[in-house]
Formats: sequence, structure tokens, C-alpha cells
Amino acid sequence: MPRIMINGFGRIGRTVLRQLLRDPAHADIEIAAINDIAPLDMCAYLFRYDSVFGPWPGEVGAEDGHLTVSGRRIPFWQCADLSGRDLAGVDVVLECTGTAHTRPRAEAGIVAGARAVLVSGPSEAADQTIVLGANDAGLGPGRIISNASCTTNAIGPLLAALDAALGIETAHVTTVHCYTGSQPTVDAPGASHERSRAAAVSMVPTTTSAAGQVTKVLPRLAGRLSVAAIRVPVISVSTIDATIRLSDCPDGDFNAVLRTTFAGSPLVGMIEDPCVSTDLRGRAESVILALPETMRVGADQVRIMGWYDNEWGFSARMIDMTRRIAARRC
Repeated sequence: MPRIMINGFGRIGRTVLRQLLRDPAHADIEIAAINDIAPLDMCAYLFRYDSVFGPWPGEVGAEDGHLTVSGRRIPFWQCADLSGRDLAGVDVVLECTGTAHTRPRAEAGIVAGARAVLVSGPSEAADQTIVLGANDAGLGPGRIISNASCTTNAIGPLLAALDAALGIETAHVTTVHCYTGSQPTVDAPGASHERSRAAAVSMVPTTTSAAGQVTKVLPRLAGRLSVAAIRVPVISVSTIDATIRLSDCPDGDFNAVLRTTFAGSPLVGMIEDPCVSTDLRGRAESVILALPETMRVGADQVRIMGWYDNEWGFSARMIDMTRRIAARRC
């Protein structure tokens, strides 16, 4: 039985908890504690009422230093530094604060006694960056693992399988990504000129960490892949738009190749209907290929589009990776 704690109760921390508590398949995972510096009653409120996934279908409350959800009492801490807590017996700390960029910050859970830390985003402090379906066969004994980004999780399994089966000569991927908490709601100074503009009223060309993260997990594609991003005024569900030139591109309907390559995959789904982003909300796959959007250009170039719920799908991978790490420690 994996024993975990969630450090940081923002979008990913809350979405992970929603999945853990609503899916009977996760009943074996013990939640030792949740930690966030925000007030407990505010955290309970934001878990109960969610603008993306809707209200929690049950009781949610805050009492005596515990978050109560549908009869479950989970210890809730409010400490800025985990290193002073007692985490002996915890298999994995899900580090969801978005601040684990330095080694001291990332390893605070280990200092407190946990066996491993899984970071919910890119982190230079991690021992390894692992993406399921891309480089997870290389998961080693490192105690701090980065789960990369939602976009890297969407791109990685797709390109890894196509490169292995057909050979990728070159690829360019644009992620059309919903706005996030890193963007302002009104114009305000930011990290770049474009990212300083109001998120909900403009399409914002920007950079993405996936540009470096994908080749980190798939180093064989270095020099053959570029990744760009456009942030758009929707609150959830993003898409990747990939133009790929292949060494071996079979004649005929390329969707037949995709169906064969990803048949039964828990990471790469497919949808045959023409859909819009809200239709894919709550899907747990890393990416869902929009087969009506597939195009061929000439003998060796294809365009592939895939949807991904950048919160729900990524949180599902956090749970999957947690199980892998905990099993490694048994």
C-alpha cells in the first residue's frame, strides 16, 4: 500500500486528491497528510467548489487541523518548510507547490524522512525527469523525480512511439494551451512582454518548458525537434499540433497507422468525432489524438493533432508515477 503526502494544494494537488478519492482503484493509496500555507478553510472551499471540474459530490469540511472529504479525515499542515516535519513511513511526497527549483527545496520531504519526492513540473534539482511512455524504462534509484510538464507528457509518448516505429526526421509541435495561474487577469508586469498581458482576452505567443523537456526525456530527437506555445483564453484542456516528417511513412490513411500504433494504450487515446476542447475535459490520457484532424502532405510529412486535459491528465500521471516509485522502493 503506497503511503503518500501532498505538498501544495493548488490546481494539481487538489486534482490529484479528487482522483484518489473518487476512483476505487486508488483505495489502496494512503494519504498521510496534505500541506499548504493557505488557510485550511480556504483550501476546503476550493476543493469543494471547482470552476473546472465542478462541485465535489459529497461533504467537504475543515475541523481540528483536518480536511474532511466524504467522511475521510486527512491531516492538514500549514508549514512553509517540510524538512521539520516527521515523514517517516511516507513512500512518496507529491511536491505540488511549483517551487521545487532548488535542491534544498526539492529534498525537504526527504530530509523529513520520506523515501522519495515526485515534483509536479520541471525541476533542475531532480535526479531524473521521467515521462511515462517516453523514458520510464530508465527510471533509476534517484530519490527526487520530476514528472516534467503536462505538455511534455502529451508530446513524449506520441513522438517516442512514432520515432521507434517509423523514424522521425524532423518535427515541430505547437501547444495551444489554456491560460494558467502564471498569467495575469489584467495587464501587469510579467516575465516577458507577452506574458504580461491579460490572459483571458488575447491569444499570447510564448515559450514552453516542453521545448527543452521533450529532448531531455527523448535525447535522440535533439536537433530534430522544435516546440512553441500559444496561450489562449480557455480555462482548461489544451492541444498539441504536430507537423512531423518521417523516415518511413506508409502509404494510405495515416490514421490507420495511429490506430495500430496506439491500440489499447492507456496514455495515448483517440477520438473519431469532430470535437472541441470542452469535450475532452476530465480525460485521463496524456494525449487524445483527434483523428479527423490528421493530414498528409507529400510522401513523408504528416500533421497530427492531440487534445490533453492539462490538469486531469497530468494529475493521473502523477498518481501512476507515484505507484512506480513506491513499487521500486518495496
